[in-house]
Amino acid sequence: MAYTAQKILTFETFLDRYCDNFRYELADGELVDRSPTGPHETVSGKLATQIGIAITAEKLPWFIPRTCLVRPFSDLATARRPDIVVLDETAIVSEPLWEKELVITLGQSIKLVVEVVSTNWETDYARKVEEYALLGIPEYWIVDYRGLGARFLSANRNNLLSLFANSLTKSTRSNNFALVNRLFLLC
Repeated sequence: MAYTAQKILTFETFLDRYCDNFRYELADGELVDRSPTGPHETVSGKLATQIGIAITAEKLPWFIPRTCLVRPFSDLATARRPDIVVLDETAIVSEPLWEKELVITLGQSIKLVVEVVSTNWETDYARKVEEYALLGIPEYWIVDYRGLGARFLSANRNNLLSLFANSLTKSTRSNNFALVNRLFLLC
């Protein structure tokens, strides 16, 4: 992930210029180039497929949009573009921007956010954990398939999946997906 030096953008300007460009997100008014790689997309695509299968099997009223922006704070120029987001179809009707823009502002609309770690592991392990917890998102998974953050945050480099359940505390059990609990049994 690279930060592009330029003037500070408002949230509205970001939407006008970059809403349809999946490469960028906004952090405190600064444009962030996500620059996903092939392996990153492979991991997130396979995981999204498995989560979709779990949602279908459980007959849950949830879905995975191809893309959307998560706006954690209404007063800051920040818009996150998670690698995977699971939305609650019954709650999405309360979203003020959803009908016109692919923007989620209410934590109750989100069941799960997944970030696949690339070069921005510090943001995924620190800032996004806090932003998503403050928004009230019930689960946030960090998939560190290359062990980038695990090298710095854990003596166990094999700790490649971190779960945060609606708080800043790390968990090893998913409240919404039995699939991930089975995966932990294999680790």
